[in-house]
Amino acid sequence: MRAMLATVDMDGVVVIGEGEKDHAPMLHNGEHIGNGTPPLVDVAVDPVDGTRPTAEGVLGPCPSSPRRAGAMYAPGRLVYMEKIAVGRRRPVRGPGGTRRGEPAPGGRRQGKAGRDLTAIILDRPRNLPHIEAVRRLGGRIRLIRDGDISAAIAAAVEDSGIDILLGIGGSPER
Repeated sequence: MRAMLATVDMDGVVVIGEGEKDHAPMLHNGEHIGNGTPPLVDVAVDPVDGTRPTAEGVLGPCPSSPRRAGAMYAPGRLVYMEKIAVGRRRPVRGPGGTRRGEPAPGGRRQGKAGRDLTAIILDRPRNLPHIEAVRRLGGRIRLIRDGDISAAIAAAVEDSGIDILLGIGGSPER
């Protein structure tokens, strides 16, 4: 990959690399790539939503691509992020059948009670409290191995069957 990238017209810096987290001989954070000519770019060489989903074609992972220099967030060696993602809020039925634009008490959203919601959660021990909370509400859970960015997008897509993404994801993942 290094040899091929050395032929590309860019003065790139790897912002999200592969080698740092597992000591692989891959492209490392801070490494300069390209042939040194403009444009100046930041590069993510690890797929945004994980290597395994990309290789397996699961959940339509988001591809990585060069961005103008200084525009890409460099998450560092390991950053955990608490995430919640939902789609566009639709009116829910309030007391007496009135319509409101905000979620109702008791876990209702999108006109559904908690037991009718489907949450998608990254299957990691650190997400056990989220799994238990959804179970207490009586909601359905879809556990995933990787791909919480694609899962967040699924929560925003009407009729995807996913109402909410919950949990803690990592970058880079461990």
